[in-house]
Amino acid sequence: MRAPTGASTKQHRALSGQRSSPDDEDVGSGATVSSSPSDVRVDPLTGAVVVVAGGRQGRPDLSAGADPAGCPFCPGGLEAPAPYRTRWFPNRWPSLPDGRAELLLYTPDHDAPFWSLGVDGAVAVVELWQERTAAQGARPDVSYVLVFENRGPAVGATVPHSHGQLYAFSFVPEAPARELRASSCALCAEPDGSRRVVTAGGWRAEVPYAPAWPFELRLAPRGHVPDLPSLDAAGVRDLAAVLVDGLARLDQLFDARLPYMLWWHQRPTDGGDWPLAHLHAHVAPLWRSPGTPRFVAAGELGSGVFFDPVVPEEAAARLRELPGAS
Repeated sequence: MRAPTGASTKQHRALSGQRSSPDDEDVGSGATVSSSPSDVRVDPLTGAVVVVAGGRQGRPDLSAGADPAGCPFCPGGLEAPAPYRTRWFPNRWPSLPDGRAELLLYTPDHDAPFWSLGVDGAVAVVELWQERTAAQGARPDVSYVLVFENRGPAVGATVPHSHGQLYAFSFVPEAPARELRASSCALCAEPDGSRRVVTAGGWRAEVPYAPAWPFELRLAPRGHVPDLPSLDAAGVRDLAAVLVDGLARLDQLFDARLPYMLWWHQRPTDGGDWPLAHLHAHVAPLWRSPGTPRFVAAGELGSGVFFDPVVPEEAAARLRELPGAS
């Protein structure tokens, strides 16, 4: 496997399959994080990096329950004993060891989708993302901070309360590394208006030119901002406005809480030179039509080529026609 340009020594150690075993960590509520080791392996045939995290197999699944009574993320619950606006804590069943997997709570309201927080509520979430990216990125054993959200049990969310997660990798994962190896920054180019969905100040949401998912969105600033902590107050607010509006349109599209995956790509924290790092989010909705999942099947996994059943320009037009958060 070719190491990314700018890769640090600690990345090479991680990619070589070095095992790391965390000590138990207190999570602030009398319980401990699982101490099962996470084993980073590289497949000798494909070069794919896989983290074997056996400790996660026993984590509870509360996705079927809509009753906030007993929700660990509601105020007074196991993970949120006191009132909060936003909150973070180490994952009890971490995919990565040593406190490098976190849960990020967006709101104390059990039933609130992200877009319902409004711009002010979304600003608080973006500020939490900034804070945790900076804190994890400052660690000497962290080379990349991935902030992400899985919304809905169809994409693996085991607690329905609105929340995201953070993985702090000891190496730069392949998906962002592939973008960083490009010859120029594609996100600095002016986007095609036919794929634009919404703009706010210096931020935009658009359907990508070649999306892997129907109604996929990509959020990015016009300026070449490298990472979440680099956003100023105006950039945070513009991002919050675009995010709230874009996610509202996805729910309006099928008049339902559309399952989606969301992840941020940003500058690695390994101290390397990453001139092409341009902060952006990928939003991947799961449905291709109301209630019908877009499955990634053998023809795609076997070839590495994705087949999108929705024309990107038509997807953008349908999303633009919706009222959004206005």
